[in-house]
Amino acid sequence: MIIWLASYPKNGNTWLRSLISAYYYAKDGIFLGDNHLNNVQQFPVKKYLESFDYDLSIPGDTSRLWVLAQEKINEDRKIKFFKTHNALVKLGNNDFTNRANSLGGIYIVRDPRNVVTSFSHHFQLQSEQALESLLSHRYIGQTSKYHCTTYIASWKYHFNSWKVFRRFNKYLLVRYEDLISDTEKTFLNILKFIAHLGRVKFTLDKEKFDNTLKTTGFDYMQKLEAKESFAEAKTDKKTGKKIKFFNYTPT
Repeated sequence: MIIWLASYPKNGNTWLRSLISAYYYAKDGIFLGDNHLNNVQQFPVKKYLESFDYDLSIPGDTSRLWVLAQEKINEDRKIKFFKTHNALVKLGNNDFTNRANSLGGIYIVRDPRNVVTSFSHHFQLQSEQALESLLSHRYIGQTSKYHCTTYIASWKYHFNSWKVFRRFNKYLLVRYEDLISDTEKTFLNILKFIAHLGRVKFTLDKEKFDNTLKTTGFDYMQKLEAKESFAEAKTDKKTGKKIKFFNYTPT
């Protein structure tokens, strides 16, 4: 069963995944970059649709396969985390997910004024273009070798769409700014919520918890990226060099 780590692009999903992957997939809680992030895959991506026929030239054609692909993912009935930038929508008759395949969702949100700045840097856009992107209903990933077409809608629509899980007590809203100001408390609440979704008694591995916090801080992540690069970093269109993913120091 899937626990969704959902967000609009550049809202802090990578930090959320880093914390979760270090705590649940690193033996000692020490984060090792992509080596651990890869345990939290993204959806929708082409690897999960390999057994289906679809037409990428038609926007949204893969939407009819969303639930079918999740059913295959969930055949082992194990709990797993998936990152997504897709809005929680119905396109035509096609739901992005359903309660048979989803345990719930953790939604991370960031002040949209800062999202514009980060969006502009990451996607090499002017500020006005970045703002227009946040206000427009959009698809992304149509030309990607890895991703499938993802319907992100507008920032506001995306944010509101995932609140559907609140009806079932299966929704946790995480503010990026709270992760910055009190990472320990915010991450502890996340872990308790995950235990709630999994219907297990919450117990904390304090050593792993402390190591996770130490090795997923912004300064540590910047140093790790400088040493090993980072798969999610974009390439500068002019220079051909990688653009820093962890570029802005949180304030």
